Amino acid sequence: MASLFAVATVLALVSAGFCEEKVFLQRAGTAFNSRQYRSVLTVSNGEQFGNWTWPEMCPENFFAVGFSVRVESNQYGGDDTALNGIRLICAKDGSRNFLYSIESHTGYFGEWSHPQYCPTGTLTSFQMRVEPHKGLFGDDTAANNIKFRCSSNPTLEGAGLDWGEYGYWSEECRDGGICGIETKMEDYQWGLDDSTLNDVRFFCCNKQQVG
Repeated sequence: MASLFAVATVLALVSAGFCEEKVFLQRAGTAFNSRQYRSVLTVSNGEQFGNWTWPEMCPENFFAVGFSVRVESNQYGGDDTALNGIRLICAKDGSRNFLYSIESHTGYFGEWSHPQYCPTGTLTSFQMRVEPHKGLFGDDTAANNIKFRCSSNPTLEGAGLDWGEYGYWSEECRDGGICGIETKMEDYQWGLDDSTLNDVRFFCCNKQQVG
C-alpha cells in the first residue's frame, strides 16, 4: 500500500510540474534593428563623455515591460563608475511567457539587478540621475540611476547609486511604448577615470492597428 502511495505522489508532482507556467527569455541583440519607430525619448542632463553606440530594438509587436540595471557599488576611494548598463525586457500583447532582452553597449563593472516589471502595460517615459562633471581631478560617475514610468501609472526606480540629481522626465510614448534603446558610453580608460554610461535614449513604437 505504501508503494502505491509513493507512486501516486510522484505522478502528482510530475503532473504539477507540467502545469507550471514557464517563462522563456532570449537575448535579441541587433537582430530586429530594422524595426520602424515613431519617436525618440531623450533627457537634457546626460553627461559629455563617450559616444553613441548602437541601437537594439524589441521584435515587431513587442514592447518594453521591465528592466534591470548593471551597477558598480561604491568603491570607497577607488574609481567609481556607478551605472554601467540598462537592459530592457520586451513582451508581446501583455503575455509575459516569452520575453526578449535588449541593452545596447554596456560597461564592464558591477552586477545586474533583478528585473523590475510594470504590473500591466509598457514602459513609456524615463528620468535619469546624473552626477555632473567633477573637473580635472574629480572622480566622474556620470549616470547613476534611472526611473521609468509605466502606461499603467506606476513608477519604477533602478537599483543604482544616489550621487547627482534626477533631471526632468522625458516625453512620453503615448500609443504603444518604448521599443528600443541606445547608450552613450565612454570607452574603458585603462587605469584612468572611468565614467562608463553617460547618457541613454529610447525609441517609441506604435501598437499595430487591427482591422
